[in-house]
Amino acid sequence: MNSTVTINLIRTVGLILAQVLILKRIAFHFGDFAFVHFLVYPMILLLLPLNTYRPLLMLIGFVIGLVVDGFYDSPGIHAMACVFTAYIRVYILSVIEPFEGYGNNAYPTIEGLGLPWFLTYTSLGLGLHVLFYFSVEAFSFVFLFEILMNSIFSLIGSLVVVMLAMLIFNPKQ
Repeated sequence: MNSTVTINLIRTVGLILAQVLILKRIAFHFGDFAFVHFLVYPMILLLLPLNTYRPLLMLIGFVIGLVVDGFYDSPGIHAMACVFTAYIRVYILSVIEPFEGYGNNAYPTIEGLGLPWFLTYTSLGLGLHVLFYFSVEAFSFVFLFEILMNSIFSLIGSLVVVMLAMLIFNPKQ
């Protein structure tokens, strides 16, 4: 099997297990509200090679979302958010593309494109994912304050976990 496929399969299994066995159980409460939820599984989609075919990326996102939905007992919310993240990934990459462009076999990692680029990419990808996720979960703009608070605090918490993991494991691809 190709080393890129193997690495991404191992990363997928590891991130899903971390999400559903560890991070699902952690929630910080402020009064009656739990605004901090750690959502790191979208990094599976965001760390795939930059030249990944979009329909394949959306299919992978759908499957990952369904697996996470099975553990969270949420009917399709994670799947919908993952498909959305897979769809908008191309637009995020085009907005933050370096002047010299991406290489043919570029990987969206700290080592591949640098820390500032990676932090911007991860912030946009995770930020849009959590905003979409909490919007679909609430399914009403009546809860706009809760949606925004959940999105902001979950993004900050998730970014901290992702950056620590990326700096500890330092993946090349």
